[in-house]
Amino acid sequence: MKSNTKSKLSQVSFAVLLCFSAVSGYAIAEEEPLPEYTFMDAIKTGKNMTSFRLRYEHVEQDGLQPANYSNAANTLNPTRNNDLKDADGITLRSLVGWQTAPYKNFSFAVQFINVSKLDDSFNDGTNGFRINGASNQNSKIQYAKIVDPDFTDINQAYIDWTGVKNTRVRLGRQAVNLDNVRFIGDIAFRQVMQVFDGVSVLNKSLPETEIFAAHFEEVTQITSVQRGGDLDILNIRYRISPTEFLVGYGYLSNVNDLGFGNAWFGAGTLNNSGRPNLTADQSNKTFGLRLDGTHPFNPNFRAHYTAEYAKQSDYADGDSRIDAHYYKLGGGLGWDNFNMRIDQELLSSNDNKYAFQTPYGTNHLFQGWVDKFLVTPRSGIKDTFVTATYRYDDFLFFADYHLIDSDEDFNTVGNGASTNGNRYGKEWNAAVTYNVNKNIMTKLEYGKFTESDHYQPTATTSQANRFRDTEKLWLTAMYTF
Repeated sequence: MKSNTKSKLSQVSFAVLLCFSAVSGYAIAEEEPLPEYTFMDAIKTGKNMTSFRLRYEHVEQDGLQPANYSNAANTLNPTRNNDLKDADGITLRSLVGWQTAPYKNFSFAVQFINVSKLDDSFNDGTNGFRINGASNQNSKIQYAKIVDPDFTDINQAYIDWTGVKNTRVRLGRQAVNLDNVRFIGDIAFRQVMQVFDGVSVLNKSLPETEIFAAHFEEVTQITSVQRGGDLDILNIRYRISPTEFLVGYGYLSNVNDLGFGNAWFGAGTLNNSGRPNLTADQSNKTFGLRLDGTHPFNPNFRAHYTAEYAKQSDYADGDSRIDAHYYKLGGGLGWDNFNMRIDQELLSSNDNKYAFQTPYGTNHLFQGWVDKFLVTPRSGIKDTFVTATYRYDDFLFFADYHLIDSDEDFNTVGNGASTNGNRYGKEWNAAVTYNVNKNIMTKLEYGKFTESDHYQPTATTSQANRFRDTEKLWLTAMYTF
């Protein structure tokens, strides 16, 4: 954590503690004395945070190699007009850590991460310190991307305090997953996780209610880049029944550079009065309400449903074009071990100037696994999809199919503004997970995206911005202690 933030974090932590002490009715009442418990006991009876995940990923993507200036003569890559090579990556992620049991209301956790490339025939998306959605690894620019760079660091390091009843305060670097991880998640699918530096509070004093509040001042992204600023989180979750929830949330991001300038607003100075979009301030606020759950009719038959709405706008010095909304509506049925549902998710567009973004979410789980839409195009996304799952013994089978449209019509390649499109493409995904035992998990996954209308963000943008046909295959084995 940055040294110049410690004082501010301490003040925030103290203020939050006072607030939740009031909510819990000053619940530090006298209790029965516990047996003498030493710090060594706390270490020995703690929780293991260790796992090893080995993955093979194969990517086939249509399209041409991009231009890059990578040599002393400052000349273009001579193979820039060749087809992209298929990517093959074998990577090993090692997480090694331990959290102590509580000792005098404190527990301590530290977890290290190492990501190693065993076969690096892929473009990991890094280029020095200039890492964003458009970056490339210059030495591997001929390959399709697999965003799993080499990385060694402290993944998590925090102190938990539980001196107030039904309350946990966590200070330090931590992973956070809220609701369905659409807005806040650790992006655990990628080998480098997303983690946050700051203070968080989880309170369960009110009946059937969980309140999560946090103030973070740095985020480590899956590209391994650390970005500073202020992220404030409030998430209130009310349990209607054991499997049904009502959630209200607010996420305030005062981070001017998340690495998405051109991706959010367009290349060059598009719609920005001559100012570069690359440096446009990305600070934003999002408020929403989510109703989600499974309602059982009997032990073998149940209904699934989701209704969610959120509004996003500029915050602090954020760009005024940040103005969009979000909804998700859907439902389905389950019989015994089989479940099926249909959903529609909209990330709206602001007149093709900006679209609803989820920069802190685990976006791999949405709009298909092939990751063509980790950043929402400025024309927005309307994703209509069917999902089915079936569990048999220690196997879990999954399949889904997506029709991915835009919220507003977009320019198509070759015709500029004279011809409009509204369908980015179609995607289907399938997976089978086999839990060998409680420690070992194996998984086979496949995804295929097929382009429909040829997307072109502006009338002058090259065809390289199309969402090209892409296939991906993953084989994963994971051992968790």
